[in-house]
Order: sequence, then structure tokens, then C-alpha cells
Amino acid sequence: MELPRMIATDLDGTLLRSGGTVSERTRRTLLAARDLGIEVVFVTARPPRYVDAIAEAVGCVGTAVCSNGAIVYDVAGRRATAVNALDLAGTRRLAAALRAVLPGLTFAVETGHQVICEVAYHDGRDAHGEVQTRVPTLEDVLRQAAPIVKLLVWSGAQDAHTMWETARRAVMGEAEVTHSGGTGLLEISASGVTKAATLAALCDLRGVTPAEVWAFGDMPNDLPVLEWAGTSYAMANAHPAVLAAVDRRAPSNDEDGVAQVLEELLTTAGPAQSHPSSRV
Repeated sequence: MELPRMIATDLDGTLLRSGGTVSERTRRTLLAARDLGIEVVFVTARPPRYVDAIAEAVGCVGTAVCSNGAIVYDVAGRRATAVNALDLAGTRRLAAALRAVLPGLTFAVETGHQVICEVAYHDGRDAHGEVQTRVPTLEDVLRQAAPIVKLLVWSGAQDAHTMWETARRAVMGEAEVTHSGGTGLLEISASGVTKAATLAALCDLRGVTPAEVWAFGDMPNDLPVLEWAGTSYAMANAHPAVLAAVDRRAPSNDEDGVAQVLEELLTTAGPAQSHPSSRV
């Protein structure tokens, strides 16, 4: 079996165990892939500030696609090399369009450095426990937030996938709407900004084709990447929409599924097929 030139992996629910940790088995396997010249790229909804510690634990990540494709992040330099942000006027239009079709919404903005939210948004913490900056209204949020990397839309009373179906129709192609399952949270990026589009641009710069990429994911925001890559795996714990769309299965994240698949690949391929020009 021919080795890929790149492994593109989601983090939460995919590479990370449920507690948000990287297992020793996964770390060893990714380092073994690196030693064969395979580049490892995180492709995640997380902003850069949540990637640093994970990349340090893994030890072989040079670049990450963060915030659902809105940021390309140089892990070693700890700096964004590209930012694809929403514009202020467009964000106001999107919020108005969504409020018209989804009652009871509250909003926040991810800047890449922090989350600024309306007072009523969620519980004042983000998905990873970070305390957010809270202000009275959406207009106050927008006055303080720059760049607008993602518009975050919250409703504690609605299913995220149902919200997504309604929101996608409401924005009519003016933005990218996605979610990571569960209750009530949509993530909105500028039009054309997805994990897959940013990963594809990164691969173009490296001369890597989709056929040379192996991808792993578990949630609907991973689907564009899984559909783009030449070889894609849905985790056993993946969202039903992902399981329906992707034929190959990896064991669950808590079973170190990414590592299990890659161990088989690396054992079958052997060191003779290394890509030294791809090392990071």
C-alpha cells in the first residue's frame, strides 16, 4: 500500500479521546508517520489557542487548519499565516437573517484570540471551559470583535442539525454554516471558507494532490474534508450524517481509532516508501 503524503485529522471526537487528551499510542503512531515523511495537519474547529498544547503533546505538527478553515496556523511560530474573516456588514446581515427564522438565538464571535458574546449566550463559557468576554448586545459584540473569524449562534432549546438545515436556507450562500452535533450551536464562516477549501489551498502550495491525503473526522463540519481527500475514514463514534456519507470506518476515538488505522498502513507499507521531502 502506498503511503500518503499527508494525514489530515480532526481533533475532538477523532484524534483526541473523550477527555480531550492524546494517547501515548496515538502520539507514537503519528511520530512514526512523521519519520516516514508524512506531514500531519490538524484540521479543526478549534481556534489556535487550543491547538498549541495538543500539538506539543503530539510533537510532529507544523501546520494546523483552525476555526473550520478560517485560520491557517503555523504551530512552531505560533502565528496565523492566513485569516479568512467575515466582514462587519455581512455579519450584521447574517445575524438578522437568522433571527428572522430561528427564534430565541443569542450570538458570539470568535476572533482567534477570544470569544466575545452577548450576556445571554450559552453559560458564559465556551466548549472547552474558557470564560468568555460578555457584553450586553450583539452590536456591542461586533464593536469589540476583530477579526470576525466565526459567528457563533446559540439556542439552548433546539437541535443543532435542525437549526443547520434552517440556517443554511436563510443565508442563501452568503456564508458557510456548520455544526459539531449536539444541542444548539452553529458555527458560521465567510462564504467559501471550509476546512476542505483551506486544506486544499494548503496542499496546492505543497504540491500535494487529494489522492495523497488520508483524512479522519467525525462531525458534519468534517464532511467537506472527508469528501475531498483521496482516502477518508469516519470514526465509529461519528455523527449519523458522516457515517452515511463515508464508507471507510475507523474504530472510535476512545479506542485510538486513528492510530489503529495508521498502524496497519505503516506496517503494510514499510519504510522503503518514505517521503523525505514532506517531513515537518
